[in-house]
Amino acid sequence: MHQAIPYAYRTLVTPTTRATRDLPVAGATLFPNGMNMDPSNTVIKLVSENAVIIIGQRGCCMCHVVQRLLQSLGVNPPVHEIDEHHETAVVAACLLSQGGKGGGTMQLPVVFVGGKLFGGLEKVIATHISGELVPILKDAGALWL
Repeated sequence: MHQAIPYAYRTLVTPTTRATRDLPVAGATLFPNGMNMDPSNTVIKLVSENAVIIIGQRGCCMCHVVQRLLQSLGVNPPVHEIDEHHETAVVAACLLSQGGKGGGTMQLPVVFVGGKLFGGLEKVIATHISGELVPILKDAGALWL
């Protein structure tokens, strides 16, 4: 009988499409423990520097679904994972970054396209089914077709 290998969590560090020192890398947590970063400033910076970005909770299968859909269209979006206890702060920061009051409802994962809040999984899939997603991605500069 085979012996189980013990599981140890390690963050996979892969570089983003843009080399910046002050931003978290793709696959890393957006707000790791011990760091006191302002979520609204970080969200605004991440959104402004990427044509398409996915922000979701660590290990979320819906994040993976959105990422795979966008990759199948030719977009390679960075996925920034956050810890569960930072979810409310990040959702409020996402709403505030779009001029909201932070009191609305939003679920992770959230997708930003062209510097604007696009929506969640349902919005991405509905837009893809209607055939409107590819032109939106072209306008944002995420596709070069």
